[in-house]
Amino acid sequence: MDSTGNSPFRGLGGLKIALIGYGKMGKTIEAIALERGHTVDLKIDIDSIGDFTKEKLLQCHVAIEFTGPHSAKENILKCLDAGIPVVSGSTGWLHDWSEVEKKCEQKNGTILYASNFSVGVNIFFELNKKLAQLMNGHAEYSVTMEEIHHTQKKDAPSGTAITLAEQIIQEIPEKKKWVNSETADPQELSIISKREDPAPGTHSIKYSSAVDDIEIIHTAHNRQGFALGAVLASEFVHNKKGIFGMKDVLFS
Repeated sequence: MDSTGNSPFRGLGGLKIALIGYGKMGKTIEAIALERGHTVDLKIDIDSIGDFTKEKLLQCHVAIEFTGPHSAKENILKCLDAGIPVVSGSTGWLHDWSEVEKKCEQKNGTILYASNFSVGVNIFFELNKKLAQLMNGHAEYSVTMEEIHHTQKKDAPSGTAITLAEQIIQEIPEKKKWVNSETADPQELSIISKREDPAPGTHSIKYSSAVDDIEIIHTAHNRQGFALGAVLASEFVHNKKGIFGMKDVLFS
């Protein structure tokens, strides 16, 4: 697999993809999928919900699901019930993860979930974990986070910010939970969410002390990186069974 554009499916007819959610992200995913030799055989949005059937899902190799926190779980369960692998990038629904995990195991199905499909962001995740490991024990530094997205983003903090925060909490035992506000409690990790247009996504983590600051930042310039990652993920899950993440796609 080549993240720069060489698809292992070129010349083999490609994947038949079902797109669950056909907004701006869905259209970007479609463009990259076609470029990589795949076809989009099913497109589901609010105007074509009647096409979201088991029969039509079974005509596809994989579903890519990018909707919202209120519909993601049911969309994923529907794909698993149909026996089709599903790649999901919807955020704000992970309180229902155990139900999806159970269904996947019952059906011997396939799901790949990521809060962010960008290759760069997933490298950033690894950098964040390493920096948190290095900062553990240095109580003179306080850590805060900020995330900036476009005004159409429905959840706050972003799923990416939550992943970053949970990584920090895992590595720095003093931090017990994250809060989506400023805080003076040393056991809380502050995430400040801003919604501004245009802003595909910026995430920053800052460690501040009286003598210096250490800061890491990831800034997305457009949706292309997220969309490419989603298509790479769909190629990865083809003919696989189980529960996966982007770390499996990029680093296994």
